[in-house]
Amino acid sequence: MRVTLVEGDITTQRVDVVVNAANSSLLGGGGVDGAIHRRGGPAILDECRALRASRYGRGLPTGQAVATTAGNLPARWVVHTVGPVWSATEDRSALLRDCYANSLRAADELGATSVAFPLISAGVYGWPVEDAVRQALSVLRPATPAHVTEARLVLFGADARAAAQRVYDAG
Repeated sequence: MRVTLVEGDITTQRVDVVVNAANSSLLGGGGVDGAIHRRGGPAILDECRALRASRYGRGLPTGQAVATTAGNLPARWVVHTVGPVWSATEDRSALLRDCYANSLRAADELGATSVAFPLISAGVYGWPVEDAVRQALSVLRPATPAHVTEARLVLFGADARAAAQRVYDAG
């Protein structure tokens, strides 16, 4: 699987799957989550509400992933995952890696060949950007999914893109 870094807006990525850095409610929020729900339209929210009413009454647990339609996005599906909040006193890296692994698994089970990931937990959840990139690449680089041939790490802004490139080049 080829892993690439892209600076841009995840809601404009023309891929089979866009990964949403969701909150556990699955009902939209700020950052990536809010942008995906706004651009994708009500079809995403309708499916998320149905998931809450059936399988995820208490919300989607951190590190897990679930798929819905992509609505009006230029993708076929959205895979929602809940990243951990960064902590200086507790190592939550395994949960962050689970977000990437479980999202990739969900995309592969859908038969997707291309997936765009945001930098999960590096926004309002406070994860340091360079370590967030390190965690993502530690899962994506060695992955050998059956169908997915391209994984994009979509970075919001030139600073995040530069930090990601430093980590990418070092690893």
